[in-house]
This record gives sequence, structure tokens and C-alpha cells, in this order.
Amino acid sequence: MNRVEGKIAFVTGAARGQGRSHALNLAQEGADIIAFDLCEDIETNEYPLSTEEDLAHTVKLVEAEGRRVVSAKVDVRDRVGLEKALAQAVAELGGLDIVVANAGICPLGKDIPMQGFVDSFDVDFLGVVNSIHGALPHLSDGGSIIATGSLAALMPAGLTSPGGTGYGLAKRMIPQYVRTVAHLLAARGIRANTIHPSNCNTDMLQSPPMYKMFRDDLDNPTLDDVKDGFASMHPIPTPWVEPADISSLVVYLASDESRFVTGQEVRVDAGAGLALGL
Repeated sequence: MNRVEGKIAFVTGAARGQGRSHALNLAQEGADIIAFDLCEDIETNEYPLSTEEDLAHTVKLVEAEGRRVVSAKVDVRDRVGLEKALAQAVAELGGLDIVVANAGICPLGKDIPMQGFVDSFDVDFLGVVNSIHGALPHLSDGGSIIATGSLAALMPAGLTSPGGTGYGLAKRMIPQYVRTVAHLLAARGIRANTIHPSNCNTDMLQSPPMYKMFRDDLDNPTLDDVKDGFASMHPIPTPWVEPADISSLVVYLASDESRFVTGQEVRVDAGAGLALGL
């Protein structure tokens, strides 16, 4: 449908999961892509993160759609490095219209040290801030900023481990930050919105630490052990949503169809927020 034809989109966490899905769906709708990812593990995060091979596969998928793509191995916690890499990518592609600040980690587990709080908060909140602030000098009037929040962070009980606490705090702070950005940029027609996914079928969800969080009565829970627990969160029967479900909303918020939609928090949660009274 070419809903973002001729636009240039910057996506963080683009090597796999939601980020890859967003990059691919935006490319399928006509956008050229700037794809950044850390492509390294973080010690306190006990499930493997993406690799350079994962990022290279994202590049191939975008190129297969006939779109231009510039990728880089970038740590969103490093504002200077991110700004330098982004300026080079923007110069190569010729502009910037869409920002998808998606990179995130969730270090779960009772044995995670305080550094897990630091790592998760720095990736999940400072990484969003760095990505958006780094993009602002290049972002065109009428552009769109989209940040990834989390339904889990909005739950009354929250996450209590150091890594989970950092994740929850970051995800709760993102909407207030994004609303402020939306207000300040509105005169230029730039929108800024937050998406809150529920359980999303990515490596973050499908990991031993996440399974253990849902079934801490078992030493080594499997997917079969936790699938009913995942599903119990959702009035619409499903254990999880797919990355493509989030990407459909990303494409809408990136397109001119949403030109008057800004400062919003939108849940893609199979009704989980309703069950929580949110």
C-alpha cells in the first residue's frame, strides 16, 4: 500500500524480534531503513541478545523489499556513538522521518545484582532518550516518533528483582517523557506516541528467565509449563501477541494516516489492560 513511501525510518533493536519486524514492515510499506543494534550480550541479562549475523539478516530482508538500508552496531546507551552513527546514516540516505525507539532488555531473576538495575534502566530508558534526542536534529517536520513501552511495567505489582525493577521504572517513565516531547514538537507536526505490548513472541519472552518468573515453583520450567500462565493474562484467548501485531500499529503511527495522533499510549495487549483495570 506504500503507506510510508519515500520516508526514512530509524529503528533501534533492529536485529531481531520486534525491531526486525518493524523495520521489515516499514520497508514493505515503502520506507528506507536505518537499523541499529548492540549485537552483543550484556552480562546481567541472562538470555542471549542479538548477534551481528542477526542484524545482517535484517538488512537482507529489507533489501529484498527493494528498499535502501544502512545498519550499524550501536549501543543505545552511548549517546556520542549513536549520534555519530546516525548522522552518517542520515547523510547517506538523505533525511529522517520516522524514529522507532525499540531497543530493550529485561534482566530477570532473584540473583541478578544491582548492576542489572543499571543495565536495564540505561538500555530501556536512556536508550530511548538517546535515540530520540540523537534523531531530533535530523527529523523532518511532520515526522513520527514511536517508543516501545510495556504492559508488564503498568501492572500494579510490577517486577521486583533488580533487573525487573529497572525495566519497570524505565517503561513507566517512557510515556511521560514521550508526551512531553509530543507537546514540544507539535507545532512542527511531529507526533510522538508510546506502544505498550503485552507478552510478545520474541526471545525476551521465550527465555528461561521469563519462564522461571511465571513458574518459580519449578527448577527448569518449559514453554509447556508457562503457556497457560501467559494466556491467563488475556481476555482475548492467546498466550502472546506477535511482533507483526505491534508492527501494524507502528506502520499506522509512522504514516500520514496518524497525522493528528500524538501524545498517546496505545496498548496491544489482547485485553490484558482491561483485566487489570488500566
